[in-house]
Order: sequence, then C-alpha cells, then structure tokens
Amino acid sequence: QVQLVESGGGLVQTGGSLRLSCAGSGRTFVNYAMAWFRQAPGKEREFVAAIMRSGASTNYADSAKGRFTISGDNDKNTVYLEMNSLKPEDTAVYYCAASIVGSQLAAMYPYWGQGTQVTVSS
Repeated sequence: QVQLVESGGGLVQTGGSLRLSCAGSGRTFVNYAMAWFRQAPGKEREFVAAIMRSGASTNYADSAKGRFTISGDNDKNTVYLEMNSLKPEDTAVYYCAASIVGSQLAAMYPYWGQGTQVTVSS
C-alpha cells in the first residue's frame, strides 16, 4: 500500500511562491509515476503536473507551464511542486498522487494524499 503525505501549502500573495512536498512510503518515486492535481471549491479535480518514474520525464498542464516545476528526490522518496508567480486562480487543495502508469487523468491514479490547501490572495 502506497501512502502519500503532502505538506507546504499556505497563504501567499499574488506573485508569491510556494513549494509543496509529497513524501511517499517505500520506493514511491522510483516505482511510480507521481503527479499533482488540484481542486478548487465547486470545480472538478484537475491535473497540474506529473513526473515519470525516477524523473525520466515531466509534463504540465498549460496553466502550470512556465510557472510550476515538478521534481523528485530518490533518496528522500519525495516529490516537490515549486510554484512561482502564483495567481488567485491557483487557489485550491493540492493533491499528490501515484500510479504505475503516468497520466493526466485522475482516474488513473489509485493512490492519493490527503491534500494541502494553497490560498493566493489578490
């Protein structure tokens, strides 16, 4: 069973930065594709970024390109989401997820963290 624990969320002003962390149990980063999704109130969960096993490749939602960076640390079994130039529309609960097969579809991810709130004030 894969367990994921997110941290690093908080309140930040427009234009600010945050780094989210997702600590996984076992050799999560080596064996699984990891992704970040987010869900704003009243909206569906949406893909933000993904990194393939051991960081082989990454992909991003259009809304994240150029502002967010996903990365991982094998030794710490942790995946990060560095978020810069934050906007109020980035406000959401951010979730970390793991899957054998990397995808932009939430349904392809069987393992999820509990989420961490990111709030960007205008």
